[in-house]
Amino acid sequence: MSNVNKWASSVDKPQYPGSLTLLTSLFFIWGFITSLNDILIPHLKSVFTLNYTEAMLIQFCFFAAYFVVSVPSGYLVEKIDYKGGIITGLALAGMGCLLFYPAAGYHSYPLFLAAFFVLASGITLLQVAANPYVTILGSPQTAASRLTLTQAFNSLGTTIAPYLGALFILDTAVKTADEVKLLSVEQLSAYQTAQAAAVQNPYLLLAAILFFMAVIFALLKLPKIRVENDKLTEAKEYFRDSALASKHLVLGAIGIFVYVGGEVSIGSFLINFLGEPSIAGLVEKDAGKYVSFYWGGAMVGRFIGSAVMQKIQPGKVLTFNAIIAASLVLITIFGSGHLVMWTLLAVGLFNSIMFPTLFSLAVSGLGKHTGQGAGILCAAIVGGAVLPVLQGLFADWIGIQQAFFIPVLCYCYIAFYGWRGHRL
Repeated sequence: MSNVNKWASSVDKPQYPGSLTLLTSLFFIWGFITSLNDILIPHLKSVFTLNYTEAMLIQFCFFAAYFVVSVPSGYLVEKIDYKGGIITGLALAGMGCLLFYPAAGYHSYPLFLAAFFVLASGITLLQVAANPYVTILGSPQTAASRLTLTQAFNSLGTTIAPYLGALFILDTAVKTADEVKLLSVEQLSAYQTAQAAAVQNPYLLLAAILFFMAVIFALLKLPKIRVENDKLTEAKEYFRDSALASKHLVLGAIGIFVYVGGEVSIGSFLINFLGEPSIAGLVEKDAGKYVSFYWGGAMVGRFIGSAVMQKIQPGKVLTFNAIIAASLVLITIFGSGHLVMWTLLAVGLFNSIMFPTLFSLAVSGLGKHTGQGAGILCAAIVGGAVLPVLQGLFADWIGIQQAFFIPVLCYCYIAFYGWRGHRL
């Protein structure tokens, strides 16, 4: 909070409503793009006839960027300032979207994976640069409410994207390998062109939007953040023992790792799971629309959780939500039919408060080392790269339904952290 106050005091104008609106749109966009992965995974799995492990490399490449790029992004922003970081992040994300065009045109899965990494690198840089701006565009006393607002719009993006993605990307049915073999040369060419266009057109539109916003931010007058020298020194001492010596921070980083991994794993497998004959038997286009319920629950839950935690200790709320989430996934593993479809979708509602609550509990009491702790927690988002691949391995081995034991273990750990771990 001391950083926020110093930044706020260095800004000549206390309010920038137009700038805050544009920054809020960034949160919406990267939420929208991130949840589109849940649509592309089943689509590319079918197009390239991948197993679950190979399909989950999409999430591995996407979320690995958070681990690889977050620290370099911090140093880059130091050099070119936060506005420059936002512009560069938008341009880099736009280039990632453009890479989807040749990837689909050449029918190249490795090029798709490279595109995901470049796209996520731009989003990572955007997050590193945009978050401080939200805290300074207005009174320091209302910084928390502004951050809550922007996070709500992030959730709005994750809610809308699966529905729109299902309409446009999953609209063209994917043929099986045996069906493809029966096509003539002309029919095969037409089929591949249609499948490529299903991905190319949406991502060309996203690229145009990202480049347009980069131009807008380049022309926009934003406050310049002036960081104290001692804070720069603190940032460069990123992994000093002082922060890592706090047990509740280390345990909290594990919590962030397993939370993001569990949340992403569920979202990544939803469409294929809902397509199982013993569950709902939905075609991909219809199943994709239901993914919006998963992410929409998280949006609704954030508003409910914000009110509840004014009356009840955050650790207790975290434990309660994690136990309910684990119970819902267990029902999903052992049940069948439409019941387990809705139990799995309902997990999103209880996911809602987990990330911000884990984050706040983990950095609590770190004092001057709060910045270091926040950086470590952001690096732990790499759980979204690791655990979906692990669940993919088990899905190929024991089946997609039984493989959901991975999120159950994640929620059990989060329940422990809310009950006891954050106080160690």
